Amino acid sequence: MNEALYRRYLAVLEEELLPAMGCTEPIAIAYAAALARETLGAVPERVRVEVSGNILKNVKSVVVPHTGGLRGIPAAALAGALAGDAHAALEVIARVSEEQIAQIGAALTHIPVEVCHADTPHIFDIAVTAYAGADEAYVRIVEQHTRLVCVRRNDEILLDDPVAPPEETGADRSFMSVEGVVEFAQQVVPDDVRALLQRQIDYNMAIAEEGLRGSYGANIGKTLLAGHENCMEYRMRAYAAAASDARMGGCELPVVINSGSGNQGITASVPVIVYARENGKSEEDLLRALCVSNLITIHLKTGIGRLSAYCGAVSAGCGAGAGVAWLQGGRLREIAHTVVNAVAVTSGIVCDGAKGSCAAKIAAAVDAGLLGLAMFKSGNQFYGGDGIVKKGVENTIANVGRLARRGMLETDKEIIRLMIEN
Repeated sequence: MNEALYRRYLAVLEEELLPAMGCTEPIAIAYAAALARETLGAVPERVRVEVSGNILKNVKSVVVPHTGGLRGIPAAALAGALAGDAHAALEVIARVSEEQIAQIGAALTHIPVEVCHADTPHIFDIAVTAYAGADEAYVRIVEQHTRLVCVRRNDEILLDDPVAPPEETGADRSFMSVEGVVEFAQQVVPDDVRALLQRQIDYNMAIAEEGLRGSYGANIGKTLLAGHENCMEYRMRAYAAAASDARMGGCELPVVINSGSGNQGITASVPVIVYARENGKSEEDLLRALCVSNLITIHLKTGIGRLSAYCGAVSAGCGAGAGVAWLQGGRLREIAHTVVNAVAVTSGIVCDGAKGSCAAKIAAAVDAGLLGLAMFKSGNQFYGGDGIVKKGVENTIANVGRLARRGMLETDKEIIRLMIEN
């Protein structure tokens, strides 16, 4: 691999493996609201939040951390407006006092928050307007969780970054391939990724362990582990699910995300870490395997987009299976077949927003990744023509992107309608 391509893969990891507190969509709303308050220069007297349908879907049911268990868009907006650090990006409400938590709850009764379904071509679109007296401040984020495109105070434009058509947004990832990911993992200098991946290990395992200690959501992780404490495959699934239990349940611990999602960051990393630790793998082996699992997840998600009717845990489960394949000595052939087999099993899982059941979907996605690897090792596989599977891993990945981005558009709209009606 030449130096320029090596640096591009490294940059992808650095761009995507970011720390975040809580589910990233409500946190993005909190971030926009904190910037709006800072721009306004006063505590808002009322707030208007305009969001795309996928933001409505992902914020409706999830607990916002540091709010005392509150859920939904108004709670996220007021958390950012009253207690957020406008310069902390996705850790905007990571440091909130008990007094501020009480203020957020009280503010829901006297600071009106108007929530509107935005008419926008963008899947990811958040606009927050904060009002105080005759003044107003407007902040808009599009396509990525921290991508500011407009900041305005009254008639003064402080930031104006024209919004490109949806098909033109996002960083170029056209150079990525499964073969390239494997080559990068073979050649990566551990010091180039150690700090980045050690943070992912520390954060994501800490919240997994908290999920198994505490009581969060439907306790999917605990349920999986009960009676199977000595089974490694159950432990891999249970730890990943428990991390999501805690995260969706408002646990106040950060995670390292992947492709804009904490659940995807958890799914791509935790099973690989559990496998490596329980099999005595070296630190270098684990770092290389996490390069594989994270980059395979990102590669799959690139064609799908940040938000979709297609559950992101599916891609991350494929990534986890690929990372385990690496730890078992697999390289391009084994990893490519693992990805294709796993995709063939779980491509029908829909995303109906962030909430407790995400943990169960994560468990299913990890199981599919491990099954895909086990199939290949036993001499079994899915072939081109089996459903959406085509000959060649890249062709299958392209089909997944087409299914999620184009084929499931109407599915996504119907899911949003169903959730709004509830």
